[in-house]
Amino acid sequence: MKAIWNGAIGFGLVNIPIKIYSAVETSKLDLDMLDKSDFSNIRFKRVNEKTGKEVKWENIVKGYLKGDKYIILEEDDYEAAMPEKTKILAIDQFVKEVEIDSVYFETPYFLEPQKNGENAYQLLLEALSMTKMVGVGTFVLRDREALGIIRPYNDEVLILNRLRFDEEIRDYTELKIPKKKKAKPNELKMAKSLIQQLSEEFDSTVYKDSYSSALMKIINKKAKGKNVKLKKAEPQEEGKVIDLMAQLKASLQNSKDKKAS
Repeated sequence: MKAIWNGAIGFGLVNIPIKIYSAVETSKLDLDMLDKSDFSNIRFKRVNEKTGKEVKWENIVKGYLKGDKYIILEEDDYEAAMPEKTKILAIDQFVKEVEIDSVYFETPYFLEPQKNGENAYQLLLEALSMTKMVGVGTFVLRDREALGIIRPYNDEVLILNRLRFDEEIRDYTELKIPKKKKAKPNELKMAKSLIQQLSEEFDSTVYKDSYSSALMKIINKKAKGKNVKLKKAEPQEEGKVIDLMAQLKASLQNSKDKKAS
């Protein structure tokens, strides 16, 4: 794995030198875009808008359009904006993880201690595990300020979960949400029974990327010259009155049948 950030965790007056690594990788199939006429690869070029000529990476700079003029930013400018946050992930507060709504969660990263930071790293790991708390802080990653929480993962490694800032969460009041009203007692009882019947301890290994697997099977079939039959999904009927009780009863029975088989 390749580190994407080098710096330190600021934990009170303690600095823990760390490296950040991406904790996830995509299971999406790597598909290329091709020209339909001869299946040649489609290449994207960085082209000068005025000359139409391709521009090399080393000749590309970043700028902010202010009025009718671009203000060009150099590498040192990013660090000058917040020098401490480009090198320090400062823990500002400790909170209970359950207090953070899942809508804020974004990308997870593994944290690895650097030389001479092993003891302080282990101390923070154990302290968070015992208190059941997470550290909240900000830092600069790829020219952007990032918010994140530091927490133990499997009680063996510290993980950084990047969070969305509050202003990034959209307002849902424009959605056509039905006015809140109490559910019918019998329907609510049946719904709770169904939830209880389907309740299990979460096991992430049960869930696989079945779509990519199915797509790979189609690719293998086509590679052998076989035809692929299209399976159509059942169309969703709009405007149809739903008999909730009938659906709940059928769902409970279906659940019972599955557990019995």
